[in-house]
Amino acid sequence: MQRRMLSREDEAAVGKEDLEVRREDQDKINNFSRLHQREMLLEEDLKSRAKEKEDLEELSNELELADEDEKVPYKIGDTFFSLPLPDVQELLSVSTGKIDEAVSAVESKLSAVREEMEQLKIQLYARFGKSINLET
Repeated sequence: MQRRMLSREDEAAVGKEDLEVRREDQDKINNFSRLHQREMLLEEDLKSRAKEKEDLEELSNELELADEDEKVPYKIGDTFFSLPLPDVQELLSVSTGKIDEAVSAVESKLSAVREEMEQLKIQLYARFGKSINLET
């Protein structure tokens, strides 16, 4: 993460401008902060779901090497059940489909949050210029 520092000229200019922070400006800043926190949570969620999908795909590839007649332990809840290989492969494909849907939902939420953050950045930078730092 890169931090920007104000140059001496910018610091001097900030002291001269000294804009008053209105209630609506503070609300926008607070909203931006909440959105930034939500963005970080959604990114973590997206990473964990991507990891889960990768694990399921790896497991699916391993099961392709298994014997067709062999029973495979499959975890449902907290319990493992011995199921035939085709059933396990079908359950894995259903789980992968559910994760795909969840990933796309998280991605759409994340893009909406980022879009709203960009709008707030534009408004706040227009009002405060270099005297505010909204780089995340």
